[in-house]
Amino acid sequence: MSDEFDAVVDTVRARVSPTDDERAQLQRVADAVMADAEAAIADLPVGAEVVQVGSTARGTWTAGDRDVDVFVCFPPSLDREQLEEYGLAVGHDVLPDGREEYAEHPYVVGEREGYAVDLVPCYAVEDATEIQSAVDRTPFHTRYLQERLDDDSAGEVRVAKQFLKGIGVYGSDLQTQGFSGYLTELLVLEYGGFRAFVEAVADWHPPVRLDPKSHGSETFDDPLVVIDPTDPERNVAAVLSEANVATLQHHARTLLAEPRASLFTEDGPDPFAAADVEGAVSRRETTPVALRFAAPDVVDDQLWPQLRKSLDGLCSELDRRGFEVLRSAALVEDGDGEEETLDSDGKQRDAVLLLEFAVAERPTVERHEGPPVHVREHASGFFGKYDDDPEVAGPFIDGDRYVVERPRAFTTATGFLSSDAVYDVGLGPRIESALETGYEVLVGTDIAALADGFGVDLASYFEPKP
Repeated sequence: MSDEFDAVVDTVRARVSPTDDERAQLQRVADAVMADAEAAIADLPVGAEVVQVGSTARGTWTAGDRDVDVFVCFPPSLDREQLEEYGLAVGHDVLPDGREEYAEHPYVVGEREGYAVDLVPCYAVEDATEIQSAVDRTPFHTRYLQERLDDDSAGEVRVAKQFLKGIGVYGSDLQTQGFSGYLTELLVLEYGGFRAFVEAVADWHPPVRLDPKSHGSETFDDPLVVIDPTDPERNVAAVLSEANVATLQHHARTLLAEPRASLFTEDGPDPFAAADVEGAVSRRETTPVALRFAAPDVVDDQLWPQLRKSLDGLCSELDRRGFEVLRSAALVEDGDGEEETLDSDGKQRDAVLLLEFAVAERPTVERHEGPPVHVREHASGFFGKYDDDPEVAGPFIDGDRYVVERPRAFTTATGFLSSDAVYDVGLGPRIESALETGYEVLVGTDIAALADGFGVDLASYFEPKP
């Protein structure tokens, strides 16, 4: 089995390793971008250092990647407004056709000879614990790894990245909630290679805590904790979801039991057509209800937490009301994931909150229990509230407490989701505003209309795999 595993890994390593020409071409472009940035800084009233960061600086990028990340490191004494002003000035000078993006502060992204370039301002702090902006850590990450990675370990990292991509858990954006490149590099170094990493993962019992520098000063309530070697107060794996840790464990065991190159290849499902959706709904005999609306005009890392918060709020409230939510999902139409929520034609994308109910209809009355009779003050208040209400049955005594049977506010989940009651469940503020603008409610097989725009998502939903 070891020979078979090694053969698969060798094949993958050869496939994902950039050629010498590819490396030279990327570095030529990176050097040109940095030279232009240094020239632009010369026109500013303040000095700054230009550094290449990210996987291309560390030699851990995979073949075909065309990303160049360049940071402009300004003095810590510069105020935030000037940092943004000067950073954008350099960015637009170097990338005149670029556009502004926003993380903790704005930066410029653009293209140079077919390479995607990010030009980001940060503070040149002395220590990662002194950061003034979250991006200030990045140069420390690059230096830390450059001192520890050699050609062999960089190759192991590339294999690990490709494995994580193949099983769909690579990426620290807030939609994926997966493994970042930096986290992957730290894990491979911690365990001493890809094979050892996979073997360790297969036996993980979360929560797992790793501290490469043995300097952690904080505790974290996360399934995986990897203390940042450059910052003892930070968990590098903070964004990683519990489900993605479990997904990695599943596939690690699969790879060890049956090594195969297909596990290193991203293979999404074929999109469902409307007829596929109708068939799936009919077979399941559940009641799916979808709220479709125009996605708020924000970047994905702001959109996805609000979608999840809104979905959680709706599910909790509907469960509380007796409508059993079997499963749920938030969906967003395909876009580039970098700009605001526009599709490739510049049109506003749609978003969907999908709830599937095992129980979608309830009786017209509901049981409402009061306090035990012996809790005199509260029991008397409950009894008095309902004693003369002609719409309720009771109050009567069941066991040791008062009970009434009162009219149910909503007898169907659809009725609730079509009403203003949806605004009382703790929605994300931008989602609430979007719903107030207007939304469509699709019930049962009518959700087949979502196949146009959400076909892949619906295929993944109705035919789920680890």
